[in-house]
Amino acid sequence: MKSNKKTGRLVGLLFLIIFATGITVYQFLQGPVLFSDDFLTATSANSNEIIISTLLLILSGITSIVIASVLLPIFKKHSIILAFLYLASSILGFIAISIDNISVLSMLELSLEYTKNETGNSDILNTLGSVFYKKHWWTHYLSLLISCFPVFILYYTFYVSKLIPKVISIVGIIAVVLMFIEILFSIFGNSISMNMLLPIGLIQLILPFWLILKGLNSTDLETEMK
Repeated sequence: MKSNKKTGRLVGLLFLIIFATGITVYQFLQGPVLFSDDFLTATSANSNEIIISTLLLILSGITSIVIASVLLPIFKKHSIILAFLYLASSILGFIAISIDNISVLSMLELSLEYTKNETGNSDILNTLGSVFYKKHWWTHYLSLLISCFPVFILYYTFYVSKLIPKVISIVGIIAVVLMFIEILFSIFGNSISMNMLLPIGLIQLILPFWLILKGLNSTDLETEMK
């Protein structure tokens, strides 16, 4: 089925956009600024980058919902429950991203006020800075934790449907479980190792390229139709 191949390539391209967006935002635009020791001054100095990063994350969240919607009719042929769970969890992920974005923009507003400091209330602003920093830490890590659910459902559905090679599905499932464990332990203040996030980064790069080159398998569907 040629439509499956085309759909797979489209989904692969969209996944690649999400991957590139995540690297750009967290490694270059937000991460070095919001988690730095001088974030109160650094955030205002990089206000344009922060605003752009929030817009990119909104685009990424919407793209995830688009992917789930595109895959819905294909996934439904294998499991209606998993198909709608993937869509629902993608929407939940978008909500989590939006909440985290609000937290980021709150830090930006506080930073702008801090750099102006026309009132001279530096002690109060420093205290608020600590509170806002911790607030963003929580929204960020909870957003990462929630993001594990649609990814897990995606790879599990791929495994069940055999739409991609099983080895990719299995590695994806293992990778997202490792990510979930590391994020969960980090939330409780007992981080195991950030290296546990490397497998999910690798498989999230392999999957888009596989889909772009090969598309989605259609042998099982063709067999069912005969």
